[in-house]
Amino acid sequence: MPKLTKSLIAAIEPPESGTETLWDSEVRGFGVRVTKNGVKSFVLKYTNAGGTARWMTLCRVGELTVDEARERCRVIRGRVSAGEDPAAERMADRKAETVEELLDLYEKEGLIIQRGKDQGKPMKPLTAQYTMARLRHHVSPLLGKKRCKDIGAGDIERFVRDVAAGKTAKDEKAAPRKRIIVKGGEGAARKVVRDFSAVCSFAVRRAVMPSNPCEKAAVRKVDNRKELFLSLDQIAALGAILKAMEEEGVSRKATDSFRLLALTGCRRNEILGLKWSEVDFHRGLLVLDDSKTGKSIRPLGAATMTVLAGIKQTDSPYVFPASDGSDGFYQGGKRFWPIVRDRAKLPKATTFHTLRHSIGSLTASSGESLLITGAVLGHSNPRSTAIYAHVSQDPAKRAADHIAAQVHAAMAGKQKAEVVPLRSSK
Repeated sequence: MPKLTKSLIAAIEPPESGTETLWDSEVRGFGVRVTKNGVKSFVLKYTNAGGTARWMTLCRVGELTVDEARERCRVIRGRVSAGEDPAAERMADRKAETVEELLDLYEKEGLIIQRGKDQGKPMKPLTAQYTMARLRHHVSPLLGKKRCKDIGAGDIERFVRDVAAGKTAKDEKAAPRKRIIVKGGEGAARKVVRDFSAVCSFAVRRAVMPSNPCEKAAVRKVDNRKELFLSLDQIAALGAILKAMEEEGVSRKATDSFRLLALTGCRRNEILGLKWSEVDFHRGLLVLDDSKTGKSIRPLGAATMTVLAGIKQTDSPYVFPASDGSDGFYQGGKRFWPIVRDRAKLPKATTFHTLRHSIGSLTASSGESLLITGAVLGHSNPRSTAIYAHVSQDPAKRAADHIAAQVHAAMAGKQKAEVVPLRSSK
């Protein structure tokens, strides 16, 4: 192999087909590749730490001198000796040069849990869907066209301010009976910057970004607010409004689903997406196939079982089937909830999840241990779950029965607003 020189490269004739490479005698793997069309490029071939052969095209001949290209190859080979893989980094960079391209790559390969006992596992499908929706609705319009490597802490701070100011908010019709509603505000900004921080951490691992700009940005990532709980007086007001709305002809799917949310403390889609096969009437349990925390067993009180027993079963597998004739479950509750909330004079911040927090508060207030409270709510705390696997359902079911009875009585207007302990104190 000769030492590559300017005159030697100029004398290379194009091959009849494919490509030919003339190697340099001074730097191993450095050469000039020539195509049948006469295009000449400086290239480098090396083997990475894992034993995989890599090719890199440095540039066209003429963009660098031979000596400059040779020196660049020496620098790259030094990185390879240190365990780096420059060709792989370049490929990753090309796959995700802009933030929009990074989001595409993250959707394909990055939707995994990054912390805790489930680290490395794929996100739940619904969690992944909501995460990508937030990223597409907020990050794409504001940062999508920027180069990943150019994003700094200042860009993140401006992004958060813009989302909080409502610049990405929209309400538009996407299809018949379907609207896309994107809400801005400080809460949305805090949530999406946490999502984007996970994307940037993924990009750092893939050598697409040198560091995570969200970690250096001066932005709030937590709400720093107290959880909202409903008192039994407020629950009584909720029950009265649900009864009144039923008399006015409002869908029983809405009112019964709200009652079950209030009685059980389940998450929204655990009730709206509940299947009859998950209701164990004999033992008084919900056996959820795939909750947010995986398979989960929830004890049910007698009042809850009464509501379930009063719901007419149809050919649909769902307790609350879709009203539009589709195969899915009922989605109309989100439309009725603000009406119910306002008529019951509940705080504006009251959500379906507030009902869950309220059951947890009432259960703890009645003197139950955190273990039993966790069993009622289906928490996934590893320590609680490990102990719960070895105890009987009876204590948790008794607690659920006791609390559900009080909530039911309050909603029916038959009980004064105080939490009655499960066991009398002496």
